[in-house]
Amino acid sequence: MTPDAPEMPDAPETEIVSTWRVACDGSGPALGHPRVWLQIPRDTGVVECGYCDKRFIHESFADKAT
Repeated sequence: MTPDAPEMPDAPETEIVSTWRVACDGSGPALGHPRVWLQIPRDTGVVECGYCDKRFIHESFADKAT
């Protein structure tokens, strides 16, 4: 990286899950956010947290995830 290049933020975390409803709290007390429950749509198999952009992918769609 050159000194003039801006630092790129880390890519949002991705988690493969076995349930269609998941909770997200930001994964940590310092960087966390209020706990929210997210419903994974059965037609897409993917949902993203509106606070931290963490992506949850249902295991039945794991092979299709990019």
